[in-house]
Amino acid sequence: NNWRLAIMTMNEQEVFEFLDELRESGETNMYGATPYIQKEFGCTRYDAMRLLGKWMDTFSERHPA
Repeated sequence: NNWRLAIMTMNEQEVFEFLDELRESGETNMYGATPYIQKEFGCTRYDAMRLLGKWMDTFSERHPA
């Protein structure tokens, strides 16, 4: 499947770093970050939503208080 290939070839860490920077910039509410991921990484809306969800789910683990 194409979406599996896209997820496998995309460097998740790179996406997470992009999202961290986007969050810090304050350019958008992170619930609206899907189109930013699509544009930056050339992935589908579905893949972008999955990556954003994983970023949100793991945020506190990666950024302890």
